[in-house]
Amino acid sequence: MKALCIGGATVDAIATIESDSIERMSMLNAETSFLLLEEGRKTEAHDISTHCGGGAVNAAVALSRLGLDASAIAKLGRDARADFILSRLTAEGVSTRWIIRDATAPTGASMIISSHERNAAVFTFRGANAHLESADLAREAFDVDLVYISSLSGKSADCFPQAVRMARTAGALIAVNATIRQLAVHPDAFLANLAAIDILALNRREAEALLPRLTNSAASSPMPRITAGDQAPPLLTRGLQSGTFEMSLPTFFAALRARGTRHIMLTDGSNGAFVCSDADMIYCPAEPTDVASTAGAGDAMGATFSAFITLGYPADVALKAATINAANVVAFIDTQSGLLGRHALEQRLGASSGQKLRRWKM
Repeated sequence: MKALCIGGATVDAIATIESDSIERMSMLNAETSFLLLEEGRKTEAHDISTHCGGGAVNAAVALSRLGLDASAIAKLGRDARADFILSRLTAEGVSTRWIIRDATAPTGASMIISSHERNAAVFTFRGANAHLESADLAREAFDVDLVYISSLSGKSADCFPQAVRMARTAGALIAVNATIRQLAVHPDAFLANLAAIDILALNRREAEALLPRLTNSAASSPMPRITAGDQAPPLLTRGLQSGTFEMSLPTFFAALRARGTRHIMLTDGSNGAFVCSDADMIYCPAEPTDVASTAGAGDAMGATFSAFITLGYPADVALKAATINAANVVAFIDTQSGLLGRHALEQRLGASSGQKLRRWKM
């Protein structure tokens, strides 16, 4: 099986700071927290390390480790950061044939601060990632089984409809890991292409960003029956909310399915993840783990689920595999060290007893 990943590539500098060296403030009436640094003072870090990251790179490495013949389309500069990324991709067996080098923009970079609950704060410099153009999408690159489209920022987001169209023309399975920026700035282009998307991966914030566009056209779907004494997953009870817009989870899934998307995966951090596939809504709790950093969890979830669907696994197995792989990723400070190989992941699947899937008919 062959896969093509399209999106961002960065060099990540990760500073791990002990909780007692940096203040954390949480809002009482909103789900928002802040890390506070004292102005004019050096803050001692436990460690500062450099790694490769970015949506396309993370996904390509994940897919390669799962046994797919992976390649990537991303735009890099002509600098040492680009050389670092290319070396990393080659070491992971990812083809760099379709990587573009930009003579005018430097390679993207991120500064990640990891502290407290390790839900990292990220400073991002998009660099060449924001300059992908239509001419950079080589037709031959799309002769694959899976096209995985990750975050596209700046001008690069304009390439999204063309990438979907080229993947569909080539007969590839299309997976999209949407980002909050893409949904906020380019919602119409995203929604217009839902019918062509086979696999859509969203987190709760990204799903809620879509509510204003879906509410008027969505027909209400009934809530699944919860057995007395049974603990419902938080997101199923709460539903999705964005300002004055509210929507139940079944209604949200039904609205996207009505637009043609086959598999929708919705993640809710430590509260687990849902998949709507065919007529079923499936829930998998998060795998227990010691969290070093949450960076890269979404990429691991989306890429692993897409890989397992491409390899012919049913949606419930793909969801379990994605949950296990994401849990292993967050046990490390970077986005790739924890990505499992296919054999190791299948062994974990066979041994997993803590993931009790729940399933409801839509």
